[in-house]
Amino acid sequence: MYNELNRIERILFDICSLSLLLFYSYAAIISPASTQYHRGIYVIITYILVFLLYKSKSTLMRIVDYLLIAGSIISIAYWVFNFEAINYRTGAETTTDMYIAIVGVLISIELARRVVGNIFVIIGVAMLAYGVYGDIMPDLFSHAGATFPELCVSIFYKSDGIFGIMANVLATYIILFVLFGAFLEKCGAQKFFIDFPLAAVGHKIGGPGKVAVIASGLFGSISGSAIANVVSTGAFTIPMMKKAGFKPHVAGGIEPAASIGGMFMPPIMGAGGFIMAELTGQPYSRIMLVALFPAFMYFFSVFVMVHYVAKKDNVVGEKSGHSALEIFKKEWFYTIPLITITVFMLYGYSPGYSAILGLISCIIISWIRKDTRIGPKQFLEAARSGTESSLKIGATVGVIGIIIGVLTYSGLVLTFADIVIGLAGGSLLLTILLIALASLVLGMGVPVTAAYLITAVVAVPALTHLGVNELAAHMIVYWLSQDSNITPPVCIAAFAGATIAGANMWKTAFSAFKFAKFLYLGPLLFGYVPGFSLNGSSTDIIKAFIFILIGTWAYSYFLSGIWLKTWLGIGKNKIA
Repeated sequence: MYNELNRIERILFDICSLSLLLFYSYAAIISPASTQYHRGIYVIITYILVFLLYKSKSTLMRIVDYLLIAGSIISIAYWVFNFEAINYRTGAETTTDMYIAIVGVLISIELARRVVGNIFVIIGVAMLAYGVYGDIMPDLFSHAGATFPELCVSIFYKSDGIFGIMANVLATYIILFVLFGAFLEKCGAQKFFIDFPLAAVGHKIGGPGKVAVIASGLFGSISGSAIANVVSTGAFTIPMMKKAGFKPHVAGGIEPAASIGGMFMPPIMGAGGFIMAELTGQPYSRIMLVALFPAFMYFFSVFVMVHYVAKKDNVVGEKSGHSALEIFKKEWFYTIPLITITVFMLYGYSPGYSAILGLISCIIISWIRKDTRIGPKQFLEAARSGTESSLKIGATVGVIGIIIGVLTYSGLVLTFADIVIGLAGGSLLLTILLIALASLVLGMGVPVTAAYLITAVVAVPALTHLGVNELAAHMIVYWLSQDSNITPPVCIAAFAGATIAGANMWKTAFSAFKFAKFLYLGPLLFGYVPGFSLNGSSTDIIKAFIFILIGTWAYSYFLSGIWLKTWLGIGKNKIA
């Protein structure tokens, strides 16, 4: 898409990309920016770049794009430069305040439509309609309602709207980690993430499938997107699985099932971990520690299932030309950036500070090999690539602000917990099932990170009311928010795997659904086993880990279906 821009537009895009990197690096390491600049600069650059990159096709509509860019600059700059004055006159906003807010809200909806699509727009418009006409809604969901200008003022200026938690998380954490991921790929580390597991397990039973699981865990922990994980690692692993003997729909299903596990794997966990830290007020290092064992169990379950499915079908990989030890000795330095980030966060440094140190380490290790050195040109390319990737989630910031702003304005945030508990009859199991359904439906129309944030705001109180600790409640919602990637009917990540595999879309989707079953077991464990989220005594936690490890192996073995083949084989021998 960048290549479709004209020369002036490319220069503007590159200037904005470098500005994002340099400004937020300075804010993370040297001096934090005040709230209005910290959030406003991210939002204004994101709006400019989306309308620049996701452009209209006709010349006339391209002029409209530039008008939208101008409207974005004016409305957001107005919020930035009048931040304190607007806060002082809350409840007594001027006519100018009102018109600026209306423009800002409407532009946010168009911004999301350009990147995410019409479904997200429908959700945003529906929430605005609910905010305005709340007084005619059924009693269960009704509220006083508001005029459209009043609602826009609340959404645009208050701290839980467009410039609220999503904008803060994107500006504080996500942009830096997306940029870090771009630099990590630029320094050549992605090749190591595939070569090492290929040499370690590629030649064993189901080797290529196991390579997909390990590579997806390594790459997915920093990519921030299950779909990006499928497309990048899957382009290599899926053909390799097919060549080894996996059926096309199975090969296409293993990769997305493994890829969503990257969203649970520290140190980065996609974007959800940072939102979780913001919502719970707990240090990110604590989030990482709680997430670590469940993430390993997820990958262990997929790994075991791949092993037995391959054993059932006699699928064996080919031996790599180099041993895993040999590759590790030659390329171990590619682990330095991830180790750097993990160590500094565990020592209490901020995620942003750690991300910049990780990025700097990527630049340093890139010079070990001549063909991967990051000079000025490569630095600009990495910044550009990272910024472009960030727009996919950044474009949702406005509509998410609208949704959360309306939920807060209407008071539904406070009553939703009572509604869910009432529908579930106070049952934790039914509550989790209702949340799973809500997150699946919501995930069909919005990115999974957005689905997590929106669902968490209203669902976590219901879970905590039933006795689940706050962090475990967030983990339940976060895990369930990923299911739209692999659960029919939408399952975009599974469809991406099917495309690469050249397989039937629906067979691939149901195959991914089968391999990812721990995605649904995990939330139940968070709800019913406190030790799973490190809540309890050391003895309780260790016992929980041991029983869960054994149980995960047993249920993965059962779902693989190999026991059925063995049982039928025994039956035939007896008949003979």
